[in-house]
Amino acid sequence: MSALTLVIGNKNYSSWSLRPWLAMRHAGIPFDERLLRLFDEHWKEAITAVSPSGRVPVLLHGERTVWESLAILEYVHELFPDAGFWPSGRDARAQARAVANEMHAGFIALRTHMPMNLRRRDLKGKGRGPGVDDDIARVCEIWRDCRAQWGAGGDFLFGAFSAADAMFAPVVTRLDTYGIDLDETCDAYSRAVLSLPAFMEWREAALKEPWVVPEDEID
Repeated sequence: MSALTLVIGNKNYSSWSLRPWLAMRHAGIPFDERLLRLFDEHWKEAITAVSPSGRVPVLLHGERTVWESLAILEYVHELFPDAGFWPSGRDARAQARAVANEMHAGFIALRTHMPMNLRRRDLKGKGRGPGVDDDIARVCEIWRDCRAQWGAGGDFLFGAFSAADAMFAPVVTRLDTYGIDLDETCDAYSRAVLSLPAFMEWREAALKEPWVVPEDEID
């Protein structure tokens, strides 16, 4: 099999890059990492050379290019069907894909007003723009529902860590960064994601990055 290369943005900010990186690292899938600095003077040239959409992440696999986080997760799942990207049961798998797609397409207010920034620890009480509370309520509803129905076998939404958790991981960081108070179920789930070794590796690298970009440019 040809080597996989995952093209990502700055780890401190790039929520979309975190998703496939986290799933692949947690599953032990080998891949090369190529980081392109967001919004620097060479950004447009660098990203358009590898990404049809002009965005990260992008997975390069031989002659194939796969962009969009969820598409990358599905493609890698096909390459490594035993990696546990999706629950084994059909009903659980259907719900996992549904909530992953909802995360992919929605929660615009939360993304806009609470950008991912792993460095910041001083944002409690900020970012509460229009629609944010509704988005947070829906996220927590999803987490509680998945945990209640499918979470008995572990600490994550469907028991074992899955692509659904990878899709929600940036939201976990946002709620942590902005000091959002969570109920017991959601707090325990958040702590499980934040303590995942693969996530801790990502965070450690993010905190070492020297680059700073305007927060209003980050989703």
